[in-house]
Amino acid sequence: MPHLQFAPRRAFHAARILARDPDDLPQVFTIIESLSLDTMHRIASGLRRSETGRALLAKKPDIVDVLVDRSALARLPEGSLGRAYLDFVERENISAQGIRDAGAKGSTLGKSLPAPLDWVHARMRDTHDLWHAATGYHGDVLGETALLAFTLAQTKNPAIALIAAIGLFKTLGAPKAKLSRATILDGFRRGRKAVWLPAVDWESLLALPLEEVRRRLNLEAPRDYRPIRSSELKARQAAA
Repeated sequence: MPHLQFAPRRAFHAARILARDPDDLPQVFTIIESLSLDTMHRIASGLRRSETGRALLAKKPDIVDVLVDRSALARLPEGSLGRAYLDFVERENISAQGIRDAGAKGSTLGKSLPAPLDWVHARMRDTHDLWHAATGYHGDVLGETALLAFTLAQTKNPAIALIAAIGLFKTLGAPKAKLSRATILDGFRRGRKAVWLPAVDWESLLALPLEEVRRRLNLEAPRDYRPIRSSELKARQAAA
């Protein structure tokens, strides 16, 4: 097994920066690079144990080519997963290429990993916002933390655990903190119950109704929660 970088001091330095500014996305990828340990190996092994996973490993599709074509996504049926994804990235003012660029800025992991781990790493990064659309979590701090808790249940990645802990800490001082904690814990529970999403052929699901996708993936509808935006947290911190 090729050695993966284990750099806890680098990770915790990035964590301190991320705690001050939840919008500093490259720090997320620095933490993932520094603490993921054998996660990509375990995901690759899991993919090899399913027919769909083996097909994905054989083809190694680049889903960003699909996700950046907003015109094609807009032509998908109303209520489909693809339209839900398009609504998400437009509402959050983000893009699949932007996420990839932030990953390149904060990490060299994808370049240093051997095949097929480099593709596994890219696939997990590039499908993250599809997980948002499928689970129903927004891109606010609380929604992101709930999805990270979901992802932790699915992948058991220690880097994700640290990032989720930062998000949990940031929401403690927000209004209705108990409800925020409940939303995050529910994300972990949903992750344990759902189909293993790393092996999902997302390309084949984009045109399907979102409710049908959730049924296939054993995803319950998300619980209602009050979004907590990073601007709100920053304003509270400045006023303290």
